[in-house]
Amino acid sequence: MHRRVVTVYVTLLVAACLALALPLCQSIAARGTSDMLLDRINDTARFAGLAEPGVLTGTEDTLSGLTGELTVYEQVYGITAVVVDRDGEVVASSRPELTLADLDPSGWPGSAEEVPGPVRTALAGNRMGADSVVWPWQEGPLIVAEPIGSSGEVVGAAVTASPTDALRRATLAQWSVALLVVAALMVAGIAVAGPLTRWILRPVHDLDEATRAVSGGSLDARVRTAAGPAELRRLGESFNQMADTITSMLESQRTFVAYAGHQVRNPLAALRLRVGSLSRYLGSEGAQEHRLALDEVDRLSRICDSLLTLAQAEDAEHSTVWEDAREVAEQRVDAWRPIAERARAALECSGARTAPVRCVEGTLDQALDALIDNALKFGGEGVRITVHVGEPVREGEDGGHLDVHVVDDGPGLPEEQLAQATRPFWRDGGGSGGTGLGLSIVVTLLELQGAKLSLSPREPTGIDARLRLRLQRDQPDQQRADLRDEPV
Repeated sequence: MHRRVVTVYVTLLVAACLALALPLCQSIAARGTSDMLLDRINDTARFAGLAEPGVLTGTEDTLSGLTGELTVYEQVYGITAVVVDRDGEVVASSRPELTLADLDPSGWPGSAEEVPGPVRTALAGNRMGADSVVWPWQEGPLIVAEPIGSSGEVVGAAVTASPTDALRRATLAQWSVALLVVAALMVAGIAVAGPLTRWILRPVHDLDEATRAVSGGSLDARVRTAAGPAELRRLGESFNQMADTITSMLESQRTFVAYAGHQVRNPLAALRLRVGSLSRYLGSEGAQEHRLALDEVDRLSRICDSLLTLAQAEDAEHSTVWEDAREVAEQRVDAWRPIAERARAALECSGARTAPVRCVEGTLDQALDALIDNALKFGGEGVRITVHVGEPVREGEDGGHLDVHVVDDGPGLPEEQLAQATRPFWRDGGGSGGTGLGLSIVVTLLELQGAKLSLSPREPTGIDARLRLRLQRDQPDQQRADLRDEPV
């Protein structure tokens, strides 16, 4: 953005300087030409008045005196002058044998006998205007012609040819000064383009940095509003107010979730003990209901643990530890096996014998708990669940990844519903119960360490939930063991 703003600024600056320089140069050339032209028109008009009697009478004495005037004029001012009759024939000149073609041999179109345009204009009875401009790149003299008339009848014309070398040099000198001033303005404008653009865009850069920091989890990042245009400073202040509101809302939500989860855990633990102690007072006919009650209490305890985990997962700082994914998977399978047996489900662990990964402590086992719980809850009676630990895949500078699959052969979900299943509070339309938070909590836990969860259908039926954990390059040598697959 900085480069684009500088480009637009410099383009507008150059266009403005050119728009100033071109009319100024044109005005300088026009003013110099106008001054010379007015002076020559006056001289030529005087010669036309002096030449009128001689042209009318054609007497030698009169024309001789006129020739003397023209000769002296050229000797003093270096300006050639001639007088022609109505047919364009030279009757008096400042030099002997001078013709119209000699005034500007390179400037006349056509042959030497042709009457030039300014002379034809004068012979037609029209005076020359002051709108012509001598440009520095033009060559040849400035031709001025005045009609000679008697009683409204044109009988000839007086013509002067003024050299323009001095005028063109003066115009070039003034142009050089004007262009130097414009160039200095342009250089000064370009020199301040960088600081000016940085000053204008500083609130935008600060806003971009603050936005990136907030999106990365630093909710205390704010935009500095001390510099920049007023409109952009107000934008930064609005962002800060929005960030304060969002931070306050998230903090209130986190506090409520943590408080609710913590406060409910103790009553649930007491309830679990009391419900468990009721078994000795129940007969065989109440044993099944007693087991279901214990399962519900256990489920409520897991939900409370998930609430606390979710609240803690929003903290910015988390320490990581080395864990063996296979060992964690076996522990969770052993913990869930009694519940799976009561649900008449098969639960097993397979895959690599050892798979060291570095992750946030406690996230992998809680993610597996949520996935196994979902598989038992929605897989139905007789479902078969396999926790499969894959081989570490080494790739590039990122270190690679390790996949842990929780696969079941239950009824599964359509692909379009699998894409929505990780959204908070999402549940399928079958009314199968649940809060819709389990998978979203798994996603939150995995995001703490750059891992991710993906759900895909399993053939012929079921769901394949894949946890992809990132491997780090600084894995110690003692953690690198030979990884071999167990028979499934």
